[in-house]
Amino acid sequence: MATKDMINQYALKGTTTVGVVCKDGVILASDTRVTMGYFVAHKHGKKIYKIDDHIAMTIAGTVADAQRTVDILTANAQLYRISKGRPMPINSAARLVANLLFSTRYVPLLTQVLVGGVDDTGPHVFSIDPFGSLTEEKCVATGSGSPIAYGVLEDKFKEGMTVDEALPIIVRAVNSAMKRDTASGDNFNVAVIDGKGYRELTEEEKRRLLED
Repeated sequence: MATKDMINQYALKGTTTVGVVCKDGVILASDTRVTMGYFVAHKHGKKIYKIDDHIAMTIAGTVADAQRTVDILTANAQLYRISKGRPMPINSAARLVANLLFSTRYVPLLTQVLVGGVDDTGPHVFSIDPFGSLTEEKCVATGSGSPIAYGVLEDKFKEGMTVDEALPIIVRAVNSAMKRDTASGDNFNVAVIDGKGYRELTEEEKRRLLED
């Protein structure tokens, strides 16, 4: 049976991911460095995945386990849309992932994820740990760089901000973690989910936010 020490050793050893709820949408962000111990295996790894037009998730931990979780949620979100004729609610998507991780707790999927998006009830972000614990958050960070990211978020982020107001803070939080955490770095990605759907910031938009 997996222990908490085992989870901390593998699932939280690298990466910085951030999720915040804004007045008009959700922002998810991550760095792009993929590590194997002290070896940088990839400099431009994808850690934010579009699940549907209104849902996305971030991953941290063992890549294969995380990608399997992404595939299962994506398939179920599409099946839900086809069978129900409407998009899957964000809390249902988060609960599905939590049940999946809880069901494999004895041989766990070593991943910690954030599920965020916008539905009829508004914007939501949920944090799910490798054992399936589920919490809804307004502002959350995961991964080895999260303590550094929290230093910026706790100081600057306020509930009720708009996406435009929060974006520079999120970029600063991830960038700070990249500078101080050896398992985070190289580049970062930012996704916004609002009433218009899912979009990722371009390189020009990210560069401008960093300069500001």
